[in-house]
Amino acid sequence: MAVIRWTPPAWELYNDYLENAKLAFGKKTATKWEREMLHIYERLKRFPTSYNPERLLQGKSRLFRSCFLMNRRFKLLYYYDEAEDVVHIMDIWDTKSNPKALMRRIR
Repeated sequence: MAVIRWTPPAWELYNDYLENAKLAFGKKTATKWEREMLHIYERLKRFPTSYNPERLLQGKSRLFRSCFLMNRRFKLLYYYDEAEDVVHIMDIWDTKSNPKALMRRIR
């Protein structure tokens, strides 16, 4: 099974979005989103290439993949290092943001 590693900025974003959800929508919604993330985690550990490549990041040095979370409001962006069997979670992108901003953030 693959190991999952977050970049510190991605982990911070996830926690910020979760805390904001708790304040704006209530604890029940935040708990639902946490369960959703656990499901994604399990899938990534077992099948790290099962999510589609992120088309906005084609042409980068790595093959970035993404999956929706939190009612399709956000995308979890990651790449898989097959040699080390590690999933690197690089960013959580608000899908309402400008796509050019995402392309600048991911290198």
